[in-house]
Amino acid sequence: MSEIQVASRYAKSLIDLAEEQNALEPIKSDIESFLKVLKSNPQLAAILRNPIIHMDKKLAILKGLFGAGFHKIVMSFFTIVVNKGRAEILYSTAKEFINEYNKRKGIIRAIVTSAAPLSEDNRKQIEQLVTEATKNQVVLETKIDTGLIGGFILKVGDRQFDASIVSNLNKLKKEFAQKASV
Repeated sequence: MSEIQVASRYAKSLIDLAEEQNALEPIKSDIESFLKVLKSNPQLAAILRNPIIHMDKKLAILKGLFGAGFHKIVMSFFTIVVNKGRAEILYSTAKEFINEYNKRKGIIRAIVTSAAPLSEDNRKQIEQLVTEATKNQVVLETKIDTGLIGGFILKVGDRQFDASIVSNLNKLKKEFAQKASV
């Protein structure tokens, strides 16, 4: 079974337990915090993935970093996963947990990449358009790519809408190249 499949099963089990115990929101918050720490600290991710480091040390590190502030269900989950020798899938499991949470809550993630920071009005307009098109609540993430020159690229799920100036210039270039070869 692939890592994603295992992580997905673990994530669904954790989210089911969180719902059953009426602790979904605090557990989601802890999982988001865990993901932020892993993203900002690649050494921790490397430790969890390293098969040479004993599971007791991995567990001690997790308890030292998160034990005091995290929900007991999350810490028990970490303990079970690490004791099963699966510490390397904690990151994937956390990502799958957030994906499953969003799916159950009808939340869709959209990413807007623009050449300059979006104004608050632009953000709201894009959120509203995506909400109307998908009939889901939208979590909008923004990224800056000065190489776009102007315009934006919107990604929603597996779809992409490219309204960047670079894309339009490339289309014009192709059209001129085709017409020049005729």
